[in-house]
Order: sequence, then structure tokens, then C-alpha cells
Amino acid sequence: MKLDLVLRELHRAETAMAKDLLKASGRHHAEHEIHHLARDLAGWSAAHVRDIARAGRAHGLDLGEEVPGPGPLEPLRTALSELGGRRPEPGVLLLADLRRLHRRAAGVSLDWELLAQSAQAAKDTEMLELASRCHPQTLRQLKWTNAMLKVLAPQILTS
Repeated sequence: MKLDLVLRELHRAETAMAKDLLKASGRHHAEHEIHHLARDLAGWSAAHVRDIARAGRAHGLDLGEEVPGPGPLEPLRTALSELGGRRPEPGVLLLADLRRLHRRAAGVSLDWELLAQSAQAAKDTEMLELASRCHPQTLRQLKWTNAMLKVLAPQILTS
């Protein structure tokens, strides 16, 4: 059975999602809704990483439970965000970040689907429960990025 492959990829993808959300949060500190909600959504992904790591132990995997923090550049990103304010250039950067987050969330969602389908076929109720619990939050991340793109793109691209 190859559930371990799915778990490894899901762990990698959720870790990357959490890190990207934290980076976007710091980079767009002046956009309070983006800053605060991205941090909350990163917390969801960090919790998923921990849950995946715990579930992976049953399959002989040793996956890390912690998502590395935003790193030493976080204060610089925040300062640049404050200085840039609401100039058009940060808006274009925000759209690029939201697009990247949207693509990342879509990939993570697909990985949760793969885990759920594989777990169902293998009759692995624990893995199926994990996917059923975590996937809806990933779908919420995907919906958030999509909604933000729809709201912000017209404002940023036509100003």
C-alpha cells in the first residue's frame, strides 16, 4: 500500500501552505484582513501538519510536527509593508501572493482527496477520519483566496 507516499506529499504541501500563508501575512501587514486571516489559516495548516505526522507514525513515517516560523526576514517584511502602505505596487504583489496561495490550496485539497479515496479503498478509518476532518478547512482556505482575488483584483488592476 502506498498511503505513506500520500502522507509524505500531504505533509510537505501543508507545511509549504503554512509557510506561504505566514510569509503573505508578514508581507501584507498593512492589509489587516489579509494579515490576520492569513495567520489564522496558517494555524490550520500547522495543525494539519501535526495531525499528519501523528498519523504517519502508524505507517512507519517520521514526519516533523512543527512548521518553521516565518524566519529572520519577518520584521523586514513587516516594515516594508508598513512603508509601502496602499501604493499600487504592493497591490500587485498581494495579487501575486493570493494567486500563489490559491494554487497551493488547490494542490493541498487534491492531496486530501487522494488520501480520502485511498483510505476508503484500504478501509483505513483513521486516515479517512483525518481527511474528513482536515479537508474542509483546506477548502475554506481555497475559498478565501478565491474571494480575496475577486474582491481585490478589480480595485488593484483598475486603479
